[in-house]
Amino acid sequence: QVQLVESGGGLVQAGGSLRLSCTASGRTFSSTGMGWFRQAPGKEREFVAVINRNVFSTYYADFVKGRFTISRDNAKNKVYLQMNSVKPEDTAVYYCASGKAGISFGSHPGKADFGSWGQGTQVIVSS
Repeated sequence: QVQLVESGGGLVQAGGSLRLSCTASGRTFSSTGMGWFRQAPGKEREFVAVINRNVFSTYYADFVKGRFTISRDNAKNKVYLQMNSVKPEDTAVYYCASGKAGISFGSHPGKADFGSWGQGTQVIVSS
């Protein structure tokens, strides 16, 4: 079981930037895809971005394309979400998730494809 801890959330003004980090424990980090999801109050948890173990393979939700970038550092067991040009609608709790073994992610991964989740980090974007 992979343990995930997110950090980097906070309050940011619209148009600003924020970088979220997720630190994973466990020896399987480099062999699995990693994703970011978010959940706004009263809404379902939704997919934001995913990066396969091959770091050149990434996918994004349409609403963050061109603004957010997912990356990973397998040597440090970390995955990042760089958030630029943030909008008030980006306000949510952001969760890091570790993909289940053997899954190569495409453009629309579901929550069931991920086996471990972090506790979440709050992002608030003020207008």
